[in-house]
Amino acid sequence: MGKRVTSLKAQKRNHQRVNVYLDGEFAFGLSRFVAAWLQVGQELSEEKITELIKQDEFESAYQRTLKFISYRMRSVSEVQSYLHQNGIDDSTIAGVVERLQQNGLLDDANFAKMWIDNRSEFRPRSRRMLKVELTHKGIPAELISQTLQNASEDEELVYIAARKQARKYKNIEWQIFQKRLSSYLARRGFSYSLIKPTVKKVWKEQQSENIYPDQEGLS
Repeated sequence: MGKRVTSLKAQKRNHQRVNVYLDGEFAFGLSRFVAAWLQVGQELSEEKITELIKQDEFESAYQRTLKFISYRMRSVSEVQSYLHQNGIDDSTIAGVVERLQQNGLLDDANFAKMWIDNRSEFRPRSRRMLKVELTHKGIPAELISQTLQNASEDEELVYIAARKQARKYKNIEWQIFQKRLSSYLARRGFSYSLIKPTVKKVWKEQQSENIYPDQEGLS
């Protein structure tokens, strides 16, 4: 024997959720989306009640994830980890990921491309470090390799990184300039064989622009 819906009331603190009363007593809360088809007087079986609660869990997880990915683009692995940390079961996580992918809101290939493009433009680092970062984001190795095929080479990236950072080193002597910029580029994953000539090149360029008048020590 089922239970009858006797009242549907919007929650005071969250108007996007509805309190459902069965046989005169509060039973559970549902999102407006899930509760939309319910009507007072409608009879619900135990199976239907279980289904409604499951649908609500899914919808709540989906809406929570939409907020999570609104701050910045996320990888599939990041979304899965986020939902696991919030106690969401595996079947619900799989459903949320699938829905996001179908809606074009979750795409590891696009994530990898955007990550590399953003890094290369604003915070250049070596291809090796880009690979490490994407691996930590849970991007599959094959996809990383495919994406890096279209990325700039380290020779270009190290120069861009050096030029950007060198602007912060004004009016300092060569030895300090060399040490600071070399350390910075090493932290960005570039090899010494690229760092040494790049640091000299950037120093000379900025000397010719009269930014650093003291060239002593460069030989």
